Amino acid sequence: MRFIVDGYNVTKADPATSSLDLEAQRDSLVSRLATRGGHLLGRGPITVVFDGVSGAGSDYRQGSVDVRFSRVGTADDLIAQLAGSDATVVSSDQGLAARARARGARILAREAVFEARTGAKRQRRGRRHPLPDDDLPPGAHRVTEELKRLWLKDEE
Repeated sequence: MRFIVDGYNVTKADPATSSLDLEAQRDSLVSRLATRGGHLLGRGPITVVFDGVSGAGSDYRQGSVDVRFSRVGTADDLIAQLAGSDATVVSSDQGLAARARARGARILAREAVFEARTGAKRQRRGRRHPLPDDDLPPGAHRVTEELKRLWLKDEE
């Protein structure tokens, strides 16, 4: 599944980024998706689309995230053009959602990638560890539990 994110639709509504200038909004969202996009959205390539032209004048890639600028037309036009049956469009713009659905895309509300979303998602799942554990090696929690059993067996 490909994910196409309506950049400013997310950043201008996200309490963590809405008060920042546009460049900082872009940087924050792209960094977040580059580090936690798979956790927030799922597996698949991520493209973030913003209105206008970047300061450097061209599209770029940060980690696993492609960043595109609409240049001519609007970001909505470019997103609708990129949308297809293999894509999920992340936006709460109802007009864009209708256009993307007409091309077979799924729609996901912008709140799915809000900064605060990661913590809330983990709490609802009942996870005991509120901090991100994406960088831990496989089996790390099993090792921790084994060490607790060995070290704390006399304290029970």
